[in-house]
Amino acid sequence: MSLRPAAGMRPGTLLRLALAGTRTDTLRVVLTALSAALAALAAYVALTVLAIDPPSVGDARQPGWADQYTSPLLAEPGLRPGVAFTLLMMTVPVLALAGQCARIGAPGRDRRLAAVLLAGATPRQTRWIAVAETGLASLVGTAAGLALYVLLRALLHSPDAMGRLPLPTDVLPSPAALAAVLLGLPLVAAFAAVVMLRRVTVSPLDLDRRAGRRGPPRVWPGVLLVFGLIVAVTATPALDWYVGNGHELPGRTLPVVLAVGGLSAILGVVLGTGWISHVAGRLLHRFARRPAPLIAARQLQADPWNGSRTFAALLTCAVFASGTAAVRAYFVAQREATAAQSRLIEETPGIAVSYSTVEMDGFYVGTTDLISAAVFVATLVALAGLLVALAGGVVARRRTHAALAASGVPRSVLGRVLAWQTLAPVVPAVLLALGAGTLLGRGYATEATANGAHIRTCDGGPDQCGGREGIREHGYTIELPDIVRQAEVPWADLALYGSVTFALVLAAVGVGLLFLRAGTSVEELRTG
Repeated sequence: MSLRPAAGMRPGTLLRLALAGTRTDTLRVVLTALSAALAALAAYVALTVLAIDPPSVGDARQPGWADQYTSPLLAEPGLRPGVAFTLLMMTVPVLALAGQCARIGAPGRDRRLAAVLLAGATPRQTRWIAVAETGLASLVGTAAGLALYVLLRALLHSPDAMGRLPLPTDVLPSPAALAAVLLGLPLVAAFAAVVMLRRVTVSPLDLDRRAGRRGPPRVWPGVLLVFGLIVAVTATPALDWYVGNGHELPGRTLPVVLAVGGLSAILGVVLGTGWISHVAGRLLHRFARRPAPLIAARQLQADPWNGSRTFAALLTCAVFASGTAAVRAYFVAQREATAAQSRLIEETPGIAVSYSTVEMDGFYVGTTDLISAAVFVATLVALAGLLVALAGGVVARRRTHAALAASGVPRSVLGRVLAWQTLAPVVPAVLLALGAGTLLGRGYATEATANGAHIRTCDGGPDQCGGREGIREHGYTIELPDIVRQAEVPWADLALYGSVTFALVLAAVGVGLLFLRAGTSVEELRTG
């Protein structure tokens, strides 16, 4: 089949070339479509939450409330944007997984593009082939996600005896919003493919992947991290001092300041992984005496940015998990302070007790538990991306591994190299992310207070305490003190999340060793 550079490529030819390839290419397309389906499903659900139409004011407790749902997360208007934001954040690790899946078998795909170029295609046409492959796989995934969304919406529609629903299965996003997700995600994936191919120069006889970054990583991400943590720690006291001096602040000043600090800290952690990998490689090279850490040190120093690409979603989940645990500790302290105040009121004669605030504090604790569960699911998806990256790295370096094995390096040593190369940057980076997230969460609040009150009461008979005049003459005032509880550092939650994360990373390394065993055969030396 001949392709004339002067003529445009027909859509049928473009489609056949985009879908052609080996089993590795088929696996890449399937995993890319699956990742797009998961991301699209989360986006569809988030749009559904935002599309909730509250009943009229006369049917609800207050404007904006949607009493047709049993969950306060959906009924309360102030909580629905947070639910939608959490669902959209779930797409971040999924999209990172899609990016890792798109790198599976990339060298073989580049060689195939070089062959197509030798057959007469233009460089732009070869790039269109790769873009079409990623875009079509993502389009199939988003369409499958839409079909799954419609199916789940029908299966989960189960109103109770009062007609209230546990999930928003009675509303649908607008057709424009659905079409934006259906077509927007494939366009984003295609654009990402264009960006990745920007550094690949394909020629008829060979291909070259130009290095975009030279020299050791810079430490400027640390500046972002330090700035974000300083903002998180000092924002609340600084704004309290400002208000205490008689100044006024807009209502959303504190959330915006904390959001800026949190975003800066997250970017510092994620972008600083390259520097952590480089430093870990230097330390291993300086102090290690065994072959495995020495080889891993050289690989970490040669490509420290590989860690930042692989661990970005995992570190983002670690920051969110630790931050959520710190905020939950504050809500627990607030619940304890409110419960202690309620017990004090209950023991005081003549004062009615209301536990509504205690129940509301318990609701916030339950909400943070749901967010923690969502973050854990996102962590599993991020670890799936790590597994794909490990497998892809082993496959891409199979000729190097085969050469080392042929020269006498045992496979066990190569397995330890993979473990060192993965864990050396992961362990300090995850610990740093957990610490940063904890400081961000504690920047929200560390001291829970149940405000005291001056309560006028009367413990006499009805003839003495009847009406306002009787209470004024025979009553007395009870002063309830402020009850303060300090939010504890969630050491147990941090230890549990860190341990589970490291265990799952070790499991991913174990699966990567299976690919390493198949990639060290002598036949791989003849792989083109």
